[in-house]
Amino acid sequence: MSMAPWNSLTFFLGAWFFFVMPLSAEVTVERLPRKAVVKIDGRLFTEYLIQSGGKPILWPILGPTDKPMTRAYPMKRIPEEKHSDHPHQRSMWFSHGDVNGIDFWAPRKSGALIRHREFVKTESGPVGLLVTRNDWIGPDGRKQCEDQRTLQFGNDVNCRWIDFAITLKSPGRPVTFGDTKEGTFGIRVAEPMAVDSRKGGRFVNSAGQTNEAAWGKPAPWVDYQGPVDGEILGIAVLNHPSSFRFPTPWHVRTYGLFAANPFGKKEFTGDKTKDGTYTLAPGKSVSFRYRVIFHRGDERQGRIAERFEKYSK
Repeated sequence: MSMAPWNSLTFFLGAWFFFVMPLSAEVTVERLPRKAVVKIDGRLFTEYLIQSGGKPILWPILGPTDKPMTRAYPMKRIPEEKHSDHPHQRSMWFSHGDVNGIDFWAPRKSGALIRHREFVKTESGPVGLLVTRNDWIGPDGRKQCEDQRTLQFGNDVNCRWIDFAITLKSPGRPVTFGDTKEGTFGIRVAEPMAVDSRKGGRFVNSAGQTNEAAWGKPAPWVDYQGPVDGEILGIAVLNHPSSFRFPTPWHVRTYGLFAANPFGKKEFTGDKTKDGTYTLAPGKSVSFRYRVIFHRGDERQGRIAERFEKYSK
């Protein structure tokens, strides 16, 4: 099977970010048997775990002040967090709740599995690089689709960032992604940041809509911000204009879920005449691109609108 489109995407992203991102630190990406460890100037940024709860995830993720910015549960139980809701929402991940009728969003319930196939490439330098390939396996053991993920890691003075690009490809037969709110590129923010924690957390999109008013709305970016161990920090997710169905709708919740989902048109709008279902023809592919910025302060202090303008170009 030819991997030329994926290899071209990897080359383009690597060259593009080398020339446009401010470079200020040495990023190391170390490949281990079941994970890859990413450090910035020797300090842990994140780990890419090839398997956790039926899928690859990134956890922990430490922000620009070395504080954890995503929920630890269920990978680790800490007293400051509740240990009850949505155990499939694991730090940062990519999956979907209806792939040929199979639930990959909560894969342990359905018996599905996003299985790591291989590390394709790792690089250290001013920008770290990690490329992986994965197979989406149904409960009957049959491959439903496959993906290649290209992750890049870096920082500047006030933030750390992850660029996440993923290409999904059909395995020689059609693949249908159903209209459901349960998807797709997800983050579960640190519990004190969540609006429902009532500690000052909030989220806002590029149109200025906040909290419940931002749920299900298409937007180029959303920022989720709140207190973490005595200081205000934020997580912004930027959707690149070249990504599938830009600008994506957002499945972002006051309890701490933060997800970009381009498939949930009917569920987000309540309009039964709309349908976000999408079918990949045999041998075809579809790509998604996001930049995740872990920053100090709110969306204004983090200069998220300005950062999106640079990212989009």
